[in-house]
Amino acid sequence: MRFGVVIPWASEREFADVAALAEQAGWDMVLSWEAVWAQDAWVTLAAAAMTTDRIRLGTLLTPASRYRPWDLASRVGSVDRLSGGRVTLGVGLGALHGNWLAFEPDEGRATRAAKLDEGLAVYAGLMAGQPFEFSGEHWSALPVEEIVPPPPAQRPHPPVWCVGALVPGRSRQRSLERAARWEGVLPALAAGQEGHSGLTREALRTVVEHIASMRADAGLTMDGYDIVVEGDSHGGFGAVRPPVEGWEQAGATWWVESWWDLPNSSDGLAELRRRIELGPLTG
Repeated sequence: MRFGVVIPWASEREFADVAALAEQAGWDMVLSWEAVWAQDAWVTLAAAAMTTDRIRLGTLLTPASRYRPWDLASRVGSVDRLSGGRVTLGVGLGALHGNWLAFEPDEGRATRAAKLDEGLAVYAGLMAGQPFEFSGEHWSALPVEEIVPPPPAQRPHPPVWCVGALVPGRSRQRSLERAARWEGVLPALAAGQEGHSGLTREALRTVVEHIASMRADAGLTMDGYDIVVEGDSHGGFGAVRPPVEGWEQAGATWWVESWWDLPNSSDGLAELRRRIELGPLTG
């Protein structure tokens, strides 16, 4: 089991400082998040790349359907090279909220899902190198011969974690199918049109079974595949709690602390630093 932590509230410079602290305290990853009008997650992760040497850097999560996929590939590739190959891209449809709808209309889940799938295909194709060509309903790309960026440090591309929501009673599990095609899953138990809640160890086992079966059908194994549980060892956000060992037995390979209930204030930052200094709580 490896351990990550989401840094919920911090300026770009504070994030870089906290990432260095997390590295010293034995964490395996620090993660930022993305919103429509907020600090730029990839600039923030680039700053953290300069203050750390070992710890991985990621997003939880990037609403990738909002991006032109070549722009996303440029940002992820830059931070991957800058960090020496320590980036993970966490993606999902994103949750609609006021900051989103203030600037962009809701295209609908079906459109966002289609753009996400096409965008990831373009992301991976561009990272793999030229010549690359793609023609989809929402995105297209032709081969380029000039101003081609260097390849990312991680080949064929920095790994992608996808939200995979188990929908009880549904025969087709489309988001799990998407996650099975990439390098990791952020499991969730569907609870309504936009939200996810109530992940249980039993549900996690079912997710892992689905993913393993889908990958086997595609000729892929589970070797190196990441099963990422987002929890809270301090009793705040969400319902996923330790002991971590129980989640590992259910199939998890990553435990990510998500302390979204911490206040966006100097006191909240101080508490965040205190928790990080404790290191991963494995009990």
